[in-house]
Amino acid sequence: MAERILMNEYKSLAQEKWVNVELKNDDIFTWNVGLIILNPDSLYYGGYFLATMTFPSKYPYAPPTFQFARPLYHPNVYPNGNLCISILHAPGDDEMSGESAGERWSPAQRVESVLISIISLLDDAECSSPANVDAGVMLRKDFAGYKKRVQADVEKSKADIPAGFVMPTHESTSAKPSAEVKNDDREFWVDSDEEDDFGGSDTDEEMDEDGDDGLPDDEDQEEED
Repeated sequence: MAERILMNEYKSLAQEKWVNVELKNDDIFTWNVGLIILNPDSLYYGGYFLATMTFPSKYPYAPPTFQFARPLYHPNVYPNGNLCISILHAPGDDEMSGESAGERWSPAQRVESVLISIISLLDDAECSSPANVDAGVMLRKDFAGYKKRVQADVEKSKADIPAGFVMPTHESTSAKPSAEVKNDDREFWVDSDEEDDFGGSDTDEEMDEDGDDGLPDDEDQEEED
């Protein structure tokens, strides 16, 4: 069952612009994942963050693991590139960490929801229990210095862009109205103008034919007599 579920998820994610997925050694249980940050307001915009996701045979009843190929200087990334994030922790409540079952892995989760959570975590770090204490301290006390470290990581990440892969940008992925839609709108208004003649009504035209006083023709004749 795990193979079938993972293949369907892999095919779905392969269509997305914000992530690049490849099977490692054609193994459906091991993926190379390139996270692409398309939000221009993000500190990580323009980066290609390569990582490995490894799935257990019991997936989706057990969570995958996620490890960056190049460790990021981030409060929630260990020096070896492993990521600390609640959504990848084993199911159930954890009294030690204070995490509820709703924050942790569940069979309802999918690869896409994990990757979206990771992208969100990059700019919204959890500093209360950091994997990298120094990064957590710098983020709180020296944001300018932290920002420089992030920019350095972004530049290093570009070395992992696969040969021939065209990096998407915010501009290239933004929705643009098609010319066809614009033409349809213009034709709609032209048709409306033709159908809605804002001159006199049919009743007004009939009155003009009978006479300006609005009386039937025979009554007009009697008045003339």
